[in-house]
Amino acid sequence: MSVFKPKYISFDCYGTLIYFEMAPMAQKLFADRITEAQMPQFVKDFSAYRLDEVLGAWKPYQEVVRNAVMRLCKLWNIEYRDEDSIAIYNAVPTWGPHPDVVEPLKKVAAEIPLVILSNAMNGQIHSNVANLEAPFAHVYTAEQAQAYKPRLQAFEYMLDNLNCNPEDILHVSSSFRYDLMSAHDIGIKNKVWVNRGHEPANPFYGYTEIQDIRGLPGVVGLE
Repeated sequence: MSVFKPKYISFDCYGTLIYFEMAPMAQKLFADRITEAQMPQFVKDFSAYRLDEVLGAWKPYQEVVRNAVMRLCKLWNIEYRDEDSIAIYNAVPTWGPHPDVVEPLKKVAAEIPLVILSNAMNGQIHSNVANLEAPFAHVYTAEQAQAYKPRLQAFEYMLDNLNCNPEDILHVSSSFRYDLMSAHDIGIKNKVWVNRGHEPANPFYGYTEIQDIRGLPGVVGLE
């Protein structure tokens, strides 16, 4: 992708900017019911159920987590404990950024307005954003949009509120399934994939690949 200076740079938050600790939490909370050898598949199944839970009508994220954990426990034929779901949900606002995030964000924010589009509740996200230390012009949540990514309604909400077109945006994410596929479908041509090892490359969707956020200033001509 040639150098493009967008009106806004929009970001996925959890996983891309904030270290997403769902897998470590599952490993800790379910260690008494799932063996070490089983845990990688267990974590993958947990991820799949969380995705499935956000594809329909919006519901509070605590219900997303609880339903995903309940279905996961049923699949694995293990005891469901409500305190596990509560612990996972309550931990989200305490999570901090990947070590590569803060300084590059500050550099880019000095030149281009930054936006977050996140599958979060209003009450969760702001402590995570504060940990990023960079100024964000707008922070949009699934609760505000009444839709979770990857639903296009979430992206429509962001574009409508920014009063801009898909071609005005550069969208940055580490996830194809939640972000980059939908961004492609809604017409956002300028995309950055942060390859944090969450998913395999998928060149069909047209993006610039960076290993971490330290590569972002170069994408927009700031290095």
